[in-house]
Amino acid sequence: MKNLRIVFMGTPGFAVATLGSLLMNGFNVVGVVTVPDKPAGRGRTLQKSPVKVFAESSYIRILQPSNLRDPDFVKVLTGLKPDIFIVVAFRMLPEVVWRIPTKGTINLHASLLPDYRGAAPINHAIINGETRTGVTTFFIDDKIDTGNILLREEIQIFPFENAGDLHDRMTKLGARLVIKTLAGIVDGSIKQQPQSNFITPGVELKTAPKIHPEDCIIDWNSGTVKVHNLIRGLAPAPGARTVLKGKKYSLSVKFYESIPELEKHSLKPGTIVSDGKHNFKIACKDGFVSISMLQLEGKNKMNAIEFLRGFKISDYTIDFS
Repeated sequence: MKNLRIVFMGTPGFAVATLGSLLMNGFNVVGVVTVPDKPAGRGRTLQKSPVKVFAESSYIRILQPSNLRDPDFVKVLTGLKPDIFIVVAFRMLPEVVWRIPTKGTINLHASLLPDYRGAAPINHAIINGETRTGVTTFFIDDKIDTGNILLREEIQIFPFENAGDLHDRMTKLGARLVIKTLAGIVDGSIKQQPQSNFITPGVELKTAPKIHPEDCIIDWNSGTVKVHNLIRGLAPAPGARTVLKGKKYSLSVKFYESIPELEKHSLKPGTIVSDGKHNFKIACKDGFVSISMLQLEGKNKMNAIEFLRGFKISDYTIDFS
């Protein structure tokens, strides 16, 4: 099994745990493919992906193609004589690439496929109020997250867990599942299954599209639990946001921690209720969302007490425009 020639493809921190697990378990990783370095920050200095940083420290050959269909890139990949590609949080591969390995191309996805296909499965699972999710390994085909499933493993989502917390736990779970998958492929114990075997007739599949800025705006006319789930599903990034409107100017604010309070009231959704010193909450249609951690635009994160110490919340309302 350790003689398998593996090429690893990935970009963010979520992928690093799997690459590290492959190396710690003695697998023969002959190359790493990641995105080109990108300018970032005020100085626009080039930033390496987390996968590249890790691969450099492990002295693995690194490829950073801007075009995955580039004939020279495909030639180099083929020349590595890979038995298998392992893909974690990377771009969609063209067929000319994913067909190269003799044993196929495996993807690790952060959901229990076929539910939550797409770019942001962890966020959407929490936003939708799921209590369980998981990781899946599958063979890549010509569509996004639709290939035959190899293994799946569930994980519980805790009531006040945010997307960052769940992400960190799932990196380890996913890394272990990839190792199990490779072992099962080599010894023939895994029987791949079409995703249709996991679809219940009449039940609509849940999706996980990329999060856009407009998806982060809080609708205070919706339910208390729904708002709370949006806040934790977008924490620590990109953050659920709203606008505080004052007499002179308005402020954009992001909320990162909250407590839902189901309670009947006659207040208009978006009404701010506060003692001015220790806590504040915002009305929804069926209760309130008490804010614990937030961040004003251009400021550092702070808790509610720190915020109220320097900010007169009674001078502001929620801007729905």
